[in-house]
Amino acid sequence: MESTSVFGRLTALLDAAGVPYAVTRHAPVRTSEDAARVRGTPLSSGAKALVCKAGERFVLFVMPADLRLDSAAARRALGVKGLRFATSEEVAGLTGLLPGAIPPFGQLFGLATVCDERLAAEATINFNAGDRGISVAMAAADYLAVERPALGRIAHD
Repeated sequence: MESTSVFGRLTALLDAAGVPYAVTRHAPVRTSEDAARVRGTPLSSGAKALVCKAGERFVLFVMPADLRLDSAAARRALGVKGLRFATSEEVAGLTGLLPGAIPPFGQLFGLATVCDERLAAEATINFNAGDRGISVAMAAADYLAVERPALGRIAHD
């Protein structure tokens, strides 16, 4: 892991791409609902990022925070038989972060990113940026242009 913080690497990536974004610092949050509340944003605009082991590799799944990962759909999207959530230890080893602090940019960690198409339909997305007390807001279209995730239906109510 580089000595530069994930937040620093993220903002450098966004700055290099020339996309606008807003940073908000707030009390640390543990849930998507708490994050939406402190941000004053709809839960559906939250970009929930989940590290999972899909077959033999780890993948970052990103979806609206008001939805849950659909394991069967995610397995189909990746063509794998096995899928499980990464353990806290695996998340820390791959990202250097606590669950809930992971930004939706798998490229920062060498992970493929799969994004639910309903998040892509949001005008603005919001997410924790390497720290449970730092949020970033940006246009979903800019997120898609910078991260270039695979898109599909990987979540359900």
